[in-house]
Amino acid sequence: MARAAYESPVTAALISPCVVHSLRADAGNIGITAIDKRAVAGSVKVGQFGLYADVQADRKHHGGLEQAVYAYGQEDADFWQAELRRELPAGWFGENLRVSGIDLREARVGERWRVGSSVELEVTTYRVPCQTFARWVGGPDELGWVKRFSVEGRLGVYLRVLQTGKVTAGDTIEVLEVPTDAPLVLELFRQR
Repeated sequence: MARAAYESPVTAALISPCVVHSLRADAGNIGITAIDKRAVAGSVKVGQFGLYADVQADRKHHGGLEQAVYAYGQEDADFWQAELRRELPAGWFGENLRVSGIDLREARVGERWRVGSSVELEVTTYRVPCQTFARWVGGPDELGWVKRFSVEGRLGVYLRVLQTGKVTAGDTIEVLEVPTDAPLVLELFRQR
């Protein structure tokens, strides 16, 4: 659901919170990756640094207060499922929140969301596709993945945590505030 008019609040849904399933060996500089995230049953605590029990192996590029939570849209996952001809369950993109009903390509820096009854998040930036992600994709799709993912612009967004609490699959996501003079996250990515 696009937010072009910004006249009424957008309401979307959390399909699933996701946390790291296991750390995996990786050929990159860190030597391991925490990209293998999986859906979690029940409620998950969200603190300032993200979802409880989650891990960011490369905190220089993924994590910290400005990138505490990574959200990815089901609509974008559906696009990639058709392109890659395989199932891409919640967590496959390394996301912490698989969401539906919100077009993340239209997200603006500083946009504020409420997830469930208490968690408040603020959009900070885009995800930069990397070689770790390409290796995770694997097989014949690995070659050229970073460019392909970038060209499509279905990047997802990073968020900072403004208000801690708990989230559960099925929670409503309400877009509380959209600074109309702020850039779209996708615009920033295209300008880099």
